[in-house]
Amino acid sequence: PVAVAAPVAAPNAAAQTAVDTALAQQGKRYQWGGTGPNGYDCSGLTFSAYKAAGVAIPRTSRAQSTAGVAVAKANLQPGDLIFFYNPVGHVGMYIGNGQMVHSSTYGQPVKVVPVDSMKGYNTARRVV
Repeated sequence: PVAVAAPVAAPNAAAQTAVDTALAQQGKRYQWGGTGPNGYDCSGLTFSAYKAAGVAIPRTSRAQSTAGVAVAKANLQPGDLIFFYNPVGHVGMYIGNGQMVHSSTYGQPVKVVPVDSMKGYNTARRVV
């Protein structure tokens, strides 16, 4: 299969693989607890994308929000994980140009949306 290139190059090969893997899941269904290949929940998508890159991160969004290092919103790079709500209850993956890929909720497929289209921005983490 041909990987869809991210709009902005990721800072390293692992992050690029994670971004490309997450983007390749676009259109797949939201599935609570899903880690693919047919459906994903929010953290299942990011977990699986990093697993494909050979990087182990926690399974849930709240646990993922403690992985890696904190990143300011102004310094996001493709592959960074973006967390929402307090306490954390959702995660997406930054892909550049103010956009993220995520699996949001029932009835919504995996898709790319502007980061600022989501309410409740909490924090971001760089895991590689």
